[in-house]
Amino acid sequence: MIPPNYRERKNKDGKTPQDLFTKTHADLLKDGGEWMKNTASQCMVVATLVATIVFAAAFTLPGGYNQNTGIPFFRKEPCHIIFVIADAVSLICSSTSVLMFLSILTSRYAERDFLESLPRKLVNGIATLFLSIVTMMIAFSASFFVLYNKKVEWVPITITGLAGIPVILYVTLQHDLFRDVFKSAYQTRYLFKRNKRVLYY
Repeated sequence: MIPPNYRERKNKDGKTPQDLFTKTHADLLKDGGEWMKNTASQCMVVATLVATIVFAAAFTLPGGYNQNTGIPFFRKEPCHIIFVIADAVSLICSSTSVLMFLSILTSRYAERDFLESLPRKLVNGIATLFLSIVTMMIAFSASFFVLYNKKVEWVPITITGLAGIPVILYVTLQHDLFRDVFKSAYQTRYLFKRNKRVLYY
């Protein structure tokens, strides 16, 4: 934190406050860049896997197709409609997540990028990945309701309960990461903004 009129002043070594900040935080910048790349790479693998699964599921609808017309047998069933919508949302969210993580991997990793750009991309990537997993589980459960709803009702109910386990695990395991990155992306920007008396780096 410095007064604005000190921004371009130099010390006895001829360095500005920005130069000193860059020098003293060089290791932190390097470590932060490596952590961001590793996190984005691992999350992108999961998002790509989800996108592959739901894309394949879109062409293998539960119940199959009428061989003469090519129309799905259960197209008017509510559970079938839920399956189609959830599968489409999952594909869109997972694809968006992949693009978010890809933009992180191709970032410049400059100092200013760590203030807002990179944390926001990571928050959006994690959030869309979470939505893709949730909707994938919804589509998975809906497919069992299409096939077994009128025959053995306990089967789809049991499967739906078990399908909630990955979602709960994701929330439990990623909650701290999401909270910290969210705070970094959306709450600290008010701490590091300029005003008339003090300049924050």
